[in-house]
Amino acid sequence: MTNKETIKQKSKEDQAQKTDRSTFIDETKQELAKVVWPSRQQLVSESVAVILMVTVVATVIYLVDNIFSWSAGKVF
Repeated sequence: MTNKETIKQKSKEDQAQKTDRSTFIDETKQELAKVVWPSRQQLVSESVAVILMVTVVATVIYLVDNIFSWSAGKVF
């Protein structure tokens, strides 16, 4: 392969890569335009619900762990 052929091949590869990138960016923008974003009220209420559930589950696990530790201390 000559030097000119190598340069042409690299140029084609660079052009294909640029096209791929621009296509990817365009398609990403199109997909993000389709997203239905939550309202601020919905975002806050669902975040509070998640935080409360995590707190409740962590508390239950803590209490169960303490009960088992206490009962294991009594048995052994």
